[in-house]
Amino acid sequence: MTDITIYHNPNCGTSRNTLAMIRNSGVEPQVIEYLKTPPSRAELLALVAAMGISLRDALRQKGTPYDELGLGNPALTDAQLLDAIEQHPILIQRPIVKTPLGVRLCRPSELVLDILPNPQQAPFTKEDGEVVIGKDGQRA
Repeated sequence: MTDITIYHNPNCGTSRNTLAMIRNSGVEPQVIEYLKTPPSRAELLALVAAMGISLRDALRQKGTPYDELGLGNPALTDAQLLDAIEQHPILIQRPIVKTPLGVRLCRPSELVLDILPNPQQAPFTKEDGEVVIGKDGQRA
């Protein structure tokens, strides 16, 4: 069992790039497709706390029912936000990666490099052609 977990959406390019960088470090992570298997309220709160951000900062607006649910209202409590997330897991910003070195919301995807225990094993280029790790093994 690996000690790296990614909360992943395979339809998201940032999430796919992050997963590919984890694998490029020589590790096969535990992949949780959070739209199919959302974290519990307690798990999500623990992830948010470990990232050092607010629950509100872990919400995704683009491509979600964020606006129609009025989630921008600052009067909403964390409990109310969690209720919305339970009903619509797409509201969770992604990808979230947990490693022995920390938990991070990996937007942009190369933020994962700061919490991977192993270095990249080969050059890495994102799906859009952006070079992240050059042929010399260094960050671009």
